[in-house]
Amino acid sequence: MKCQHLRWAIYGFQMIKKKQQDVVRFLEANKIEFEEVDITMSEEQRQWMYKNIPPEKKPAQGNPLPPQIFNDDQYCGDYDSFFESKESNTVFSFLGLKSQLASKAEP
Repeated sequence: MKCQHLRWAIYGFQMIKKKQQDVVRFLEANKIEFEEVDITMSEEQRQWMYKNIPPEKKPAQGNPLPPQIFNDDQYCGDYDSFFESKESNTVFSFLGLKSQLASKAEP
């Protein structure tokens, strides 16, 4: 029984890590400055994250899982919202940024 729980815990961690890596790869590929915050190492950061996610975005039970994306103090969304915005080419808007095409067009 403990082995099944351990496998689930590892699988869950791997899924979170994969999602985090996807976000980081996108940000790096698009040369978007960012700061990764490890909420496992800081109770203060974890509480800040929980407090700054709008109530309507929190799960019915438990706490929201990483990655949760913020632009400074502005909540952007979770991984699923990030992924959907990538698929619909609205990720810069999702992040609260000007698109790179608009930035390149400006003199």
